[in-house]
Amino acid sequence: MIKPTFDISELKFDEKGLIPAIVVNAVNKKVLTLAYMNKESLGITLERELTCFWSRSRQELWLKGEHSGNLQHVVSITADCDKDALVVMVEPDGPACHLGTESCFSFPLGESEERHEFSLEGLMALIEGRKTEKKEGSYTTYLFEKGLDKILKKVGEECTEVIIAAKAGDRAETVYEISDLVYHLMVLMIEAGISLEDIHRELASRHVIDHKVKQEKMTK
Repeated sequence: MIKPTFDISELKFDEKGLIPAIVVNAVNKKVLTLAYMNKESLGITLERELTCFWSRSRQELWLKGEHSGNLQHVVSITADCDKDALVVMVEPDGPACHLGTESCFSFPLGESEERHEFSLEGLMALIEGRKTEKKEGSYTTYLFEKGLDKILKKVGEECTEVIIAAKAGDRAETVYEISDLVYHLMVLMIEAGISLEDIHRELASRHVIDHKVKQEKMTK
């Protein structure tokens, strides 16, 4: 059960008793859907740590994934400054959209020609594309063609470069070399069939363990 940090009566529900809830994937930070909660569905969400909404079309409570199996496990809930909207961070079991897509927001309206969105997920997808659809002249494709030994060699070389830059106290060079290392690690991940979600889950499990260890030390 999630315990609210403030009295939920402070939330501002509209004239229909609803408050918008923006659901976001806690792993890749992608916006999954916009739904609405009333006090009852919010209470269920807090109690079960699963998203529950009020369906405006069916006029009934709607536990996300109850029938499809695509449950959304709640990580956190945050209200905005006016307390009239919520952001719900979740770890989803499957697609959020009834169309079977990860997110309900899947129809781009436009994109700036000067500014481009960057994400590690996007970079992973690009790297994977260089493996599945080889591009002539691509360094990434070259690494995949050379195979695991070549990729591992590059990872080792980049580790050394990071150490040298950090030891020299050169911040800019260290950032540059870490970026190179991260890129080559991502190539290795694709080659080994490892996803960013796999790493996220592993680190999250270690965080929980570390938290428990700290609690045990404090109680001794």
